[in-house]
Amino acid sequence: MNIETALKEVMTVDGAIGVALVDYDSGMSLGTLGGGPGLDLELAAAGNTEVVRAKMRTLASLDMHDTIEDILITLGRQYHLIRPLSSSKGALFLYVALDRSRSNLALARHSLKRIENGLEV
Repeated sequence: MNIETALKEVMTVDGAIGVALVDYDSGMSLGTLGGGPGLDLELAAAGNTEVVRAKMRTLASLDMHDTIEDILITLGRQYHLIRPLSSSKGALFLYVALDRSRSNLALARHSLKRIENGLEV
């Protein structure tokens, strides 16, 4: 599945507000879908790149030889999921914002894993 198809698939997840495929090195989006006045996906992509970088530095400082499966940020009304793509060796990640009142976190994580496995970049 290509980037456009993958982003559309993510937006079918219950409660999805927006999604971005982000380049870890530059913080730039390779594609976005959704978002709106309350969610600037380009700004979120850049900001969440810093979150991923901070976690990577922490893992290195702790000498943990492991990979990040996903990062969850829980807000009052939203979940933000960050999922580094293993196929890209961490160079890309999916960032997804979900409406907490309309989403099921376990199903969303399962869907992202399935979409990641089908994505060809």
